[in-house]
Amino acid sequence: MTATAPRPFGRALCAMITPFTAAGALDVDAARAHAARLVAEGCDGIVLSGTTGESPTTTDAEKSALLRTVRAEVGDGVPLLSGVGGPDTAATLRLARQAEEAGADGLLVVSPYYSRPPQAAVEAYFLRVAESTGLPLMLYDIPGRTGVRIEPETLLRLAEHPRVVAVKDCSCDLLGATKVLARTSPAYYSGSEELNLPLYAVGGAGYVSTVANVAPRQMRAPLDAFDAGRTDEAARLNGLTARLVELMMASGLPGTVTAKALLDAGPVREPLQPAGREAADGLRKAYEELLAA
Repeated sequence: MTATAPRPFGRALCAMITPFTAAGALDVDAARAHAARLVAEGCDGIVLSGTTGESPTTTDAEKSALLRTVRAEVGDGVPLLSGVGGPDTAATLRLARQAEEAGADGLLVVSPYYSRPPQAAVEAYFLRVAESTGLPLMLYDIPGRTGVRIEPETLLRLAEHPRVVAVKDCSCDLLGATKVLARTSPAYYSGSEELNLPLYAVGGAGYVSTVANVAPRQMRAPLDAFDAGRTDEAARLNGLTARLVELMMASGLPGTVTAKALLDAGPVREPLQPAGREAADGLRKAYEELLAA
């Protein structure tokens, strides 16, 4: 695979935050405005109701309302994926069918978490989801949160299903991703911003980014430069994002919290807590430096 590999959902995807009102309700007006800004500033697609979208604390009804709201705002030309998945297969299947009814173009399906099932059970789970709707799947490999890896051999078997078209890779295993890329066709999207450019350079399709909530143009710029053959420029642009990526994604605070600290998107839902003043000030400084670069 090369940089011209299949990109079923585009290259530059944002894992969108879910805006809430001051009272904690879903803020559909803010969601509409934020989605429009993301598309205007270079996002090819949007992932809703993922971890960044606080899916563990939003209701099924809120997930559908958010999807319908964003679809009405951005139209049919922007791919929308809806996050599903969890420790209960039956609940995952229900969410998948609900997302299809609400107008999703695809499903981001996280592996079952907490129970730490063996690989045969992980494979069976994804196949059940793949058969539950007509939507294409992006498998979400994030062992640091789920406690279980989607092993490369499991991915290779799952890739034989026609609706398994992509992977969001948060395993931070570039060698493993390279091995899978060399042997099968699903598109690989980086889910770890520090690996966006390295994974793209070895045949990845693009990224699904939390940081893109606040800096969509800046996150996309290295990929644009790489595609234009300006590899030195791509590396330079990638380096400019490093400090903000570090503070947003590796400072000990969840990306949802840090993104909302930089956006007028309302509170986070408990058990999350908002960023403190010192953390928020540091984020703001790094953000302003990136915008000025």
